[in-house]
Amino acid sequence: MKIFWFIPTHGDSRYLGTSKGARTVDHAYMKQIAMAADNLGYEGVLLPTGRSCEDPWITAASLIDATTRLKFLVALRPGVTTPALAARMTTTFDRLSNGRLLLNLVTGGDEKELRGDGVFEDHATRYQTASEYAEIWREILTRSHQGESFSFEGERLQVEDAKLLYPPVQHPYPPLWFGGSSEPAQELAATRVDSYLTWGEPPAAVKEKIDQLSQRAAAKGRHLSYGIRLHVIVRETNEAAWQAAEELLQYVDDDTIAAAQAKFAQMDSVGQQRMAALNGGSRDNLEVSPNLWAGVGLVRGGAGTALVGDPQTVAARIQEYADLGIDNFIFSGYPHLEEAYRFAELVFPLLPLEVQQKLAKPNLTGPFGEIVANNYISPLQADNKGELVP
Repeated sequence: MKIFWFIPTHGDSRYLGTSKGARTVDHAYMKQIAMAADNLGYEGVLLPTGRSCEDPWITAASLIDATTRLKFLVALRPGVTTPALAARMTTTFDRLSNGRLLLNLVTGGDEKELRGDGVFEDHATRYQTASEYAEIWREILTRSHQGESFSFEGERLQVEDAKLLYPPVQHPYPPLWFGGSSEPAQELAATRVDSYLTWGEPPAAVKEKIDQLSQRAAAKGRHLSYGIRLHVIVRETNEAAWQAAEELLQYVDDDTIAAAQAKFAQMDSVGQQRMAALNGGSRDNLEVSPNLWAGVGLVRGGAGTALVGDPQTVAARIQEYADLGIDNFIFSGYPHLEEAYRFAELVFPLLPLEVQQKLAKPNLTGPFGEIVANNYISPLQADNKGELVP
């Protein structure tokens, strides 16, 4: 099990759908989040992409020196960049970060935004382009280890003697991730990528996706790993967590929700349609599965659900997804800096040992925590595993 966090390059806030509680997202703030995630033991961070975001490649590159172990999941955009340029960017980043790059293949789901980027392709054609793009990108990187070039002529893309002089650190290339719910998307995933991502749907729906992808991949002699993208609202009690969920929406008005839902309805993304269907544009009945809350998706595109509850409940829900075959969990919460700490401190100790081993182990002795009344040290207590904690 690998746990990732999120760099909010499209903005951050204490509340959704309103400027109240909004937070300026500048480089200093993103650096704070990245350093916190690195120190707390997160596997890596996802950087979003699109017109509403700061560029993920430049942002991630600026955070390499601020971190030591943290991996960066950065977007590849077929049609927006060429596959050969993307291969050079990939190997440069992978070398400069010493193998800390992951790639997220993003085809896009908003035709209006895509046209603004110069991409005039319908839904089906975008996936055809993405398939050829991924093949070219992958072969250029793979052959770079032997100093070989690669030529390709497809229906959408072509290259002639494409070559990299500097191979990536990761062999044969940094892992390629991808998420999509349509039939063309599933075919692309089964054929071209290493890890398939889903947004946070109820476990039964996630299981159905994994079963379908596993069968498709197996028919091609391939095996995929799986990941899920969720928000999280964890507090020390279930009551406090659900109150925090309600407070997250307390300042958003119905007109804002209606406008956001109208925009989502214009998109051709099947995944976005599935997210919107979970909440139906209504504040009512937002718990769509035990402790799975669809309130985020009322005003936020993409991942629209959150796990809500106390640490034990959230950990149990995470394990339910893990039991379905999910290896990679990408979480976020509002505001992202504070929630990165809260989630790690409350939930990490309840997750499998592999995650706990990622935590920093400071070589410190003496009192831990705040000193009470200048000279009184609070006693250490044993946790449920027999380890001493303050």
